[in-house]
Amino acid sequence: MTETPNPLLHRDVDEASRRSLAERGLTYRTVPPHEPAFEGWIQAVSRGFQDGERSAEQIAGARGRNSARRLTGVFDESGPMPEVAVGTIASWPSELTVPGGTIPAGAISAVTVAQTHRRRGIARALLEGEVRTVAAAGLPIAMLTVTESTLYGRYGFASAASAAILDIDTRRVRWAGPTPDGRLDFIDRTSARDVVATLHERTRRRTPGDIALPPGHGDRFTGTDPDAKDGGDIRCVQYRDAAGEVRGILTYTLAPHERDIVKGTAKVTILIVETDDAYAALWRFLLELDLVAHVRAELCSVDEPVLWMIGDRRAASVSVFDHQYLRIVDVPAALRARTYGAAGRLLLRVSDPLGIATGEYLLTIDDGGAGTVSTAADADTTGADVLDLSVVELAAVYLGGVSPETLGRAGRLTGTDLAASTRMFASTTVPRVGLWY
Repeated sequence: MTETPNPLLHRDVDEASRRSLAERGLTYRTVPPHEPAFEGWIQAVSRGFQDGERSAEQIAGARGRNSARRLTGVFDESGPMPEVAVGTIASWPSELTVPGGTIPAGAISAVTVAQTHRRRGIARALLEGEVRTVAAAGLPIAMLTVTESTLYGRYGFASAASAAILDIDTRRVRWAGPTPDGRLDFIDRTSARDVVATLHERTRRRTPGDIALPPGHGDRFTGTDPDAKDGGDIRCVQYRDAAGEVRGILTYTLAPHERDIVKGTAKVTILIVETDDAYAALWRFLLELDLVAHVRAELCSVDEPVLWMIGDRRAASVSVFDHQYLRIVDVPAALRARTYGAAGRLLLRVSDPLGIATGEYLLTIDDGGAGTVSTAADADTTGADVLDLSVVELAAVYLGGVSPETLGRAGRLTGTDLAASTRMFASTTVPRVGLWY
């Protein structure tokens, strides 16, 4: 895959956020990974996510993984550890799959604020600054996966793709799916890392919400980072079809039961498939593992086919949570990038807490599902349906994960014909991203 140019990497910090933090005695600056300040930045990230202090080997590994990212930190030079950041954020250019296509996007990660520095405007400065930087770089959408769901709506983000956690009691499973003709083989973790990267790139454009594989994630799924703590616990299985082509990869770990060896748990690290046969074969392998009573898979789709392959539907416990959040910064570019489920004309009146995407936009969808966009001032809007919403609700409906009708019933938006708007924004594929970033 051709490396994506990085319009974010060499941008300075957002000036409005810099001034806001300076008034509070805080320094806001970028932190290139090759500089000594990176050590204090990555230690702050580790602390923010409740991990332990990073060793020299782990810091060296993190430098490599972050070499293509824009890293920003907030520092309190009056404190006893001025070299350790009290706020962190990272971003890099990526590509988001949308219904019918893809769109460039700015991925955001590593958002932390030290517990000692809460309520000093650090999170606001970091997130507003990064959103404005993404917009200035010409990327139409910002995106992130979140640990705290209450934080991001105030900055224009919305949950656009949910994820499901499956916990399957294998003792109740009776396999009801197909039996493919291909073969399964254990492979070494280094080979698996390459298969993960290859299959992810071949499959990511099928599912709205999926993204280009972030740097270093192949190693994360296979435990092949030089600084990985328990990489050797990860087992890797690939599926080849009858023609000998690799069509699926599974990585997982095993946790034995504390008292009964036959009641262990298999936890999926990643499962990527290119064909239905690969999906069936790898799931059946998981569900028939010896000495395993439970299979746990996180970041699944909310409509996983395996739920229809296990005989007893109640063998599976399913919980759903918000996962992929989007923030639209260029409304016309975002609306043009996807296809739609029904023809029509829709006037979107969009408000934005940061003022970036505020405006009125006429979306015209032809019979083939393609959309064109113009500002209301430059178009005849007579007879168009109207949808009044904020940029938050626009992001929520953008991938088809929730309908305008549902948000209307929740009091989150209004429109002249919400049923028609729902048909327009519908997606035939449930949005999902199968990783944290």
